[in-house]
Amino acid sequence: MEFRLEFTPKLFVSKINHQHRLFLIGSCFTENIGSKLKQLKFSVLENPNGILFNPISIVKSLDSYIDNKQYTEEDLFYQNESWNSWEHHSRFSHHDKDTCLQMINQSQQAAHHFLKTADWLLITVGSAFVYELFSLNPPLGDGGIVANCHKVPTDKFIKKLLSPVAIETAFKSIIEKVVAFNPSVKIIFTISPVRHLRDGFVENNRSKSALIQAIHQLVDTHDKLFYFPAYELVIDDLRDYRFYAEDMVHPNYAATHYVWEKFIATVIDEPSQLLMKDINQLNAAISHKPFNPTSAAHKKFLQVHLDKLLLLKSRLPYVDFSPEEEYFSS
Repeated sequence: MEFRLEFTPKLFVSKINHQHRLFLIGSCFTENIGSKLKQLKFSVLENPNGILFNPISIVKSLDSYIDNKQYTEEDLFYQNESWNSWEHHSRFSHHDKDTCLQMINQSQQAAHHFLKTADWLLITVGSAFVYELFSLNPPLGDGGIVANCHKVPTDKFIKKLLSPVAIETAFKSIIEKVVAFNPSVKIIFTISPVRHLRDGFVENNRSKSALIQAIHQLVDTHDKLFYFPAYELVIDDLRDYRFYAEDMVHPNYAATHYVWEKFIATVIDEPSQLLMKDINQLNAAISHKPFNPTSAAHKKFLQVHLDKLLLLKSRLPYVDFSPEEEYFSS
């Protein structure tokens, strides 16, 4: 007897390999996938503004990378003893204004150059709700939709639910600009399976449905756009609270690993999948804790894996294995 229906996503016609450069942007689910890709030696730049949830903030950030926008003190505000940017995650916040601007602008420069030569752009949207700052708050800025509320009281914002048409229009305009900036880039959309239950159960479903409708309208009309069903894999395939963390909002390790395996099978080409197995073996060897680091057995262990690494390095001259080589040579 079967107790669930497994969902197998349709394989991509074009697939990712280790020579590709991958630009990832969006929700915390983006960072989960990004960290796994980095561990497997893919060339990745993820979330230059930090985590972004709503479509408008994602669009604004991509626009700023293309234009190589450099932020000034007029773009910052001071709150909770830190300088902050409404367009950036709190990891850029700092008690020193110049340091805050330096971190932001260095990230902008890196994003501009990476996006120009990226082979893939992966966009993960989390919510169709946006928070718009009241324009009558001079110390906090001139208003507009923010990417992060920075623990500013909620009475300073207007909360809105974007319509599918508004989402589609916003993404359509930035897709045209991205493709003009980098004609060879391909774009993958995903919807985060993280449940935004602070908005409410009904409201979370309305939000996700708006995202689904808008994104599929886009993907169905553009040959450079792809859709990976991360949301559907968790909500409709796994479909059980045991696949969520204790907060019942974020997918747990089992769920994210399941989605990751589906992502590999759907999006990564077969030669790279084989290489990933070899790289995983090296990562496991690095994680191994020796009982006696000075023993002959451990030295032999290091040499065996160094030989494997050098062989792999000769097959992948475009991949940086210097940290691994340093470890096994120690």
